[in-house]
Amino acid sequence: MGEVIWLTVRLAGVTTLLLLLLSTPLAWWLARSSSRWTAVVGAVVGLPLVLPPTVLGFYLLLALGPDSLFMAPLAPFGVRTLAFTFTGLVIGSLIYSLPFAVQPLRNAFVAIGDEPLESAVTLGARPLTIFTHVALPLAAPGYVTAAILVFAHTIGEFGVVLMIGGAIPGQTAVVSTEIFRLVESLAWDEAHRLAALLVAFGFAVILSLLLLERRFGAQAGGR
Repeated sequence: MGEVIWLTVRLAGVTTLLLLLLSTPLAWWLARSSSRWTAVVGAVVGLPLVLPPTVLGFYLLLALGPDSLFMAPLAPFGVRTLAFTFTGLVIGSLIYSLPFAVQPLRNAFVAIGDEPLESAVTLGARPLTIFTHVALPLAAPGYVTAAILVFAHTIGEFGVVLMIGGAIPGQTAVVSTEIFRLVESLAWDEAHRLAALLVAFGFAVILSLLLLERRFGAQAGGR
């Protein structure tokens, strides 16, 4: 059980870190751009919210499989497939949890408004300096929310990780798929312990978000 929990936490941690990095420029563009393509890109980003996990997992399985065009550039390096590997799980988790990172960051960047950024421009600050020294600190609540949501969402993944990971012990078996395996094996007590752990974790996540929302709301009201 310890190995399964560690692999799950590792997957969630790697996914969270990578998504915060990868989602930042995308969320900034969605928040600040007036391009007509923002609606289209936003819709694509939000697809995992409405697609059944098995649908997303199916197409990821095809994309990461040995016959995929996406895998062709890796063939000379001896990599024929990323399906049923930890790397494949990370890729699937990045796509599946993408909206849970982009949306809070986009909202945080929108909430900043134009005034702080325009003030920095009048003081002669460069665009990169404005982003790192003005936008990012003001968007900190969005980063906290995004990190919590992505980590929790990755912990609770089932359909996608089962499709592209196959629940291989020590390699791709995470808590959600382990519960499924235990139930199939009629190991009710072990399944109950893991399921109760996820319930407690989910409660802690929701409570944390509510407390953070209250705290950040109080700070905004005090300014």
